[in-house]
Amino acid sequence: MEQLLDLYGFASVVLHAAELVARTVLLGSVVFWVLLAVPAGRLMPPGDADRLHGIARRAVRLAAVAALVTTLLGGLLGLAALAATLELRAGALIGADFIALIGLALLAMLAVLVLAAPPGVPGPRRRWALLGAAAAVLLAVTFGSHAIARTEERPMLLLATGLHQAGAAFWLGGLPCLLAALRLTPASARLVGQRYSWAAAGGVGLILLGSAGFWLGYIGAVEAVYGTAYGSMAATKLIMLGLLLLLGAANFRALHGVAPMGQGLPRLRRFIEAEMAIGIAVLAVAASLTSVPPAADLPDDRVTWAEITERFTPQLPRLSSPDHADLAIPALQAQLDAEWQQRQAAQRPQAFTPGEGLLPPRNATDIAWSEYNHHWAGIMVLLVGLAALLDATGRVPLARHWPLVFLGLAGFLLVRSDPEAWPLGDIGLLDSLRDPEVVQHKLASLLVVGFALSEWSVRLGLLRGRVRFVFPVAMLAGGVLLLAHTHAISNIKEAQLIELSHLPLAVFAVIGGCARWTELRGPEALARVARWLWPLCLVMIGLLLLLYRES
Repeated sequence: MEQLLDLYGFASVVLHAAELVARTVLLGSVVFWVLLAVPAGRLMPPGDADRLHGIARRAVRLAAVAALVTTLLGGLLGLAALAATLELRAGALIGADFIALIGLALLAMLAVLVLAAPPGVPGPRRRWALLGAAAAVLLAVTFGSHAIARTEERPMLLLATGLHQAGAAFWLGGLPCLLAALRLTPASARLVGQRYSWAAAGGVGLILLGSAGFWLGYIGAVEAVYGTAYGSMAATKLIMLGLLLLLGAANFRALHGVAPMGQGLPRLRRFIEAEMAIGIAVLAVAASLTSVPPAADLPDDRVTWAEITERFTPQLPRLSSPDHADLAIPALQAQLDAEWQQRQAAQRPQAFTPGEGLLPPRNATDIAWSEYNHHWAGIMVLLVGLAALLDATGRVPLARHWPLVFLGLAGFLLVRSDPEAWPLGDIGLLDSLRDPEVVQHKLASLLVVGFALSEWSVRLGLLRGRVRFVFPVAMLAGGVLLLAHTHAISNIKEAQLIELSHLPLAVFAVIGGCARWTELRGPEALARVARWLWPLCLVMIGLLLLLYRES
């Protein structure tokens, strides 16, 4: 059970992100079906109308199942963590408010699934029932959010939360349906796209209204944006929303322009796919925000602009490693074990900080080890990016083997990322997995190996078909994983300074993954630009890693 508590923070953020994605698609698909597909279908040929209803119905059913599973798992995980923290049986907590709200959400999702089961066009009563069940889902998750725990400005924050989630459903939630609907005849596809663009515009307005409420209730000052983890994550979310707005504006222009639909259809599809990918990243940030305290609750211990300037002033990278024997954990392991036993004998913790894990002491040698790891990883990623740029020219045949450099990075991460754990340290592999940061590092190593081998095979022409997309999907997954990354550091300021260095890495990874996807999918006009964009993202990631500092 202690191991569950150690991993709870990371697992809860990842699971909550999956729940947010599933729920947003569920609500958006219901809106798409009831408010768009039904009236638009009356203006289409019967064949297109039937296909459109089939698309929406299938999306609602799949999203309902995904939302049910993720919500149930999230509830069970939270219940288990709370029971372990309070040393109570899970049955004693069934009456808790958050369990009741999860139960309400599950019942509403189940109602949506049942209502979507019958084939054909839903009648008026069925449409109202679908909208009512979707509203019940939204109501349950809104009252189960952090806003309900606030003693001040609770009504405003509840309203902001509801508007924010409704806006995401109107804008992002229906994108899978829209993408599938573009396979209808050009006239029907344009009709659906034009109507969806207006719904998406309304969703943007709801998101902005909700964001204004979050600013007033959770942030409140410019200093909190860069001085706290909540503020910097919210700023990162805003940057990605800006990227989404650019893509949405391009889609709006394509759908409402005078050019024939067939000519701009491939470009439109790529932009919608990029919107979906970035939308997932935005929802991952939203999930991460639930694991940190609001900026308004941290008036002290904020990082100042002077501290940021000092930390991010470029210096020469650290290319020499300290001795493993000088690290804090090997030197103080016996003392740590004794202190842990004393704490266990004294009392159980009364509150659990998500993602906290085991917090070992850190000394100057630990910091030097971490900086050394980041700087050498930056060199490898920079080499990959430069080699990919050479490959893009088509003039250096040897450069097509650039994915193999990633294997060196994977081995480096596996061996060096956690010196106190296997294979360098005294802590075994299974015991080390109690620390969420170690888990994430091991997953990152496996991820790098997978996409390196697959991309190399693609470059050699050995793999074709959908396997080609392993690399861009891995880049996107790496960016999303980094957005959910937690740091087992008890110093709030140090954790925030590290967060400020990691968030740009995640954004570049998401952009690079979308660019590589676009290069593979076309059309050629977009592929020519994307061919240079994603290697530049790798170069930027490498440079940021070279500038990484913890002191």
